[in-house]
Amino acid sequence: MDLQQIKQRFAIIGNFPGLDRAIDIAMQVAPTDLSVLISGESGTGKESFPQIIHSLGVRKHGPYIAVNCGAIPDGTIDSELFGHEKGAFTGAHESRKGYFEVANGGTIFLDEVAELPLSTQVRLLRVLETGEFIRVGSSKVVKTDVRIVAASNLDVAQAIKIGKFREDLFYRLNTVPIQIPSLRERGNDILLLFRKFAADFSERYRMPAIRLEEEARQVLVNYEWPGNVRQLKNVTEQLSIIEQEREITGPVLLNYLPDYHKTRLPALIDKDKVNEDTFNSEREILYKVLFDMKSDMNDLKKLVAQIMEKGIESSSIEQENEGIMKRLYATVDDLADKVDQPISHQMTTKPGRDEENILDTEEIVEESLSLEDKEIELIIKALKKHNGKRKYAAQDLGISERTLYRKIKEYDID
Repeated sequence: MDLQQIKQRFAIIGNFPGLDRAIDIAMQVAPTDLSVLISGESGTGKESFPQIIHSLGVRKHGPYIAVNCGAIPDGTIDSELFGHEKGAFTGAHESRKGYFEVANGGTIFLDEVAELPLSTQVRLLRVLETGEFIRVGSSKVVKTDVRIVAASNLDVAQAIKIGKFREDLFYRLNTVPIQIPSLRERGNDILLLFRKFAADFSERYRMPAIRLEEEARQVLVNYEWPGNVRQLKNVTEQLSIIEQEREITGPVLLNYLPDYHKTRLPALIDKDKVNEDTFNSEREILYKVLFDMKSDMNDLKKLVAQIMEKGIESSSIEQENEGIMKRLYATVDDLADKVDQPISHQMTTKPGRDEENILDTEEIVEESLSLEDKEIELIIKALKKHNGKRKYAAQDLGISERTLYRKIKEYDID
C-alpha cells in the first residue's frame, strides 16, 4: 500500500513534506513490534497514526483499544488499565479486566500519556519490559502481549525535567518517534482541508458549499491555528451554518478568528511563550520587516532627490527633507541594534534615541547596506531548507512568491 492509498483509507488530507514523512515512518514501523511515541500539538490528528500502524502490522486481526489517559481520574486509572479484583476498593462488586488484558494480542493506543500519574507510569514500564502486570487488589501476575503506541501533545522532555514523567519510561516508549506537524506549518494544506470540510458540511446540511475569496484565503493561511485541524474544522462548520452568503470574505472570516494577528511575531505578541528557539525564528522575521522599511526609505530618498533636482531650493524644505531622512535612518539603526539584543532587553527598552546620538547619514546608509547581506542570507537559507522550492521558501519568509522572485532577480541568487 503506497502513501496515497494510506491517505485515502484514513482520510488524511495534505501534501506537506513533514506530514508525508510521518506517514512513511508509521508505514515502515508497522510490521515490527517496536513501541512508538507520537508527538504533536492538540488537534493535529495524532489518532490516525496508531490506526495506520495497527492496520498494517501483524496484529491487525487482534483488538485495537484507544485510551485517553488525560480523561481518566487518577484514582481509577490503574483499575481501567490493569483491571481489579472484587472488593479491591469501594464499588468493586466484581472482578474486571483492564485494557491491557482485553487488548492481548493487539494494539493499545495511550493518548496523552504524559498525563499518567507517576505510580501508573511504574506499572506501565513493567508491562513494556516484561509484558506482566498485577490487577488492583490482587497478587497474581498476569501476562499480556500487546503493542503500545503512545501520544502526547506536551513536551515530554520538559515533563521529565520537572519530575512529572519518568525518563526510563520515555526511552522505552520513544523507541520510534513520530512528529506530527502543526497546521500552521502546512501552508496550502490548510486550503485543501478547508475545501474538504466545506464539502462534507455541504452534504451533511444539504446546502451549497462555502467558498473563500482571495483575501479570506490569505487570512486562513496566515492564521496561527492554535487548535490545529480540529479548530479549522470547527470554524468551517460555523461558517457553513451561520453565514447566508456562500462566498466568504476576509472581514467575515476574521469574525470567527478573534485572536488573529496579521504577522506571526509571538515574541512580540506573547512574551510568556518566548524561548531561545522562538526568538531566533522571530529575529529573522524582524530582519525582513527592516528590509521592507529600508526599501521604502530608499524610495523616499529618491523622491527627495528628484524634488531637489527640479530646483526647489527653499532652505526650509531642504532642512525638512534632511530631518525626515535622518529620523527614518536613525529608526532603522535603532531597530537593527535591538534585533541583536537579548529578548529580555527588547521587552523593557523603549524605542527612540536622543538627538545627539543620531549617526551621520553616510554611516547609516552603510549600516543599511549591511542589511542587504542579511536579506540575501535569509533568502538562500530558506531556499536551501525547502530544496529550492520558492513557494515554500516564500511562506517561510512570510512574503509573497512574487516578492521572492523579485528579490532573487534583484540579488542575482542562483
